[in-house]
Amino acid sequence: MKLRGEQLDAQLKRGLSSLWLVSGDEPLLIDEAVARIRAAARAQSYDERQSFQSETGFDWKGWLAGFDSLSLFSSRRLIELRLPTGKPGVEGGKVLEAWAANPPADTVLLVTTPKLDKATLATKWATALEAKGILLQTAPPPLERLPDWIGERLSRHGLKADRETLAWLAARVEGNLLAAHQEIEKLALLLPPGQMDRAAVRGAVTDVARYDVADLSEAFLKGDAARYCRVLDGLQAEGEALPLILAYLGGEVRTLYRLAAGLKRGERLPALMQAARVWDSRQPLVQAALKRADHDKLAWGMRGLARLDRAAKGLLREDAWDELKQLGLALMNQGRAPAFV
Repeated sequence: MKLRGEQLDAQLKRGLSSLWLVSGDEPLLIDEAVARIRAAARAQSYDERQSFQSETGFDWKGWLAGFDSLSLFSSRRLIELRLPTGKPGVEGGKVLEAWAANPPADTVLLVTTPKLDKATLATKWATALEAKGILLQTAPPPLERLPDWIGERLSRHGLKADRETLAWLAARVEGNLLAAHQEIEKLALLLPPGQMDRAAVRGAVTDVARYDVADLSEAFLKGDAARYCRVLDGLQAEGEALPLILAYLGGEVRTLYRLAAGLKRGERLPALMQAARVWDSRQPLVQAALKRADHDKLAWGMRGLARLDRAAKGLLREDAWDELKQLGLALMNQGRAPAFV
């Protein structure tokens, strides 16, 4: 059975499976899911817990053989197995298949992995665990739902916040759910239950947002000027290489330029997007970006990015970070063109 992270509690109320495969890239969500499964196991007298981690040289056959005598003991056991790479290898895969086919008595197996790709989910060991147990896929909330996620967790501590405060909190911790959890716990310690004072919240919360270049690209395509500036500032503070950022953003602008050029020639946008390998999930963003910047403006943007690349490499004297911010805003129709263009 396949479940999303938010469906875990309802499933545990229905019953505890003897096989679990929990995957995801957000440590907080993995840890919380594992803690809930552990608690459910303890409530059903699975009092003994053993933890293992698959590493190079892991003795898979010996590991499996060690559970042959479990039924001789009165205590039930929870066996936790962590796969840091998400790939048990050929031997490990066969062992997990064998476990799923004939699980030891009085035993719950809990396997945790990073987020599994489609190819790994289709392997025999993963499908065997899913068929005989539960595949729980955890995922962080999308950006637009992060304020609600924070609000729900604040309510567990009896705290309330208005929409503006929740949006502000989300901006401070974006991309870092563990930090968000820590900030919520801190607010619960510092503030009394009830409606939180906005000034007190701002004074207590640290800016711990974590970004990557893909976040900048998303903000640019959405035309979200405030987030574009915030992400760019965050990348600069984290020491991200500017040439890499320029190359990534330049790829987006070049794609938009090719699409705009095709539209100018009278070609159809769906065919152009297919040729440019714009995936279905990104097509609405790209289409919206094309409405903000026509062919001529995108040609101007490409020239500007080429100049900024030279500035980033020290060949020109411009403040490339500041100029990139201005150029991006101009392409989003949110600001004036940089003076150097």
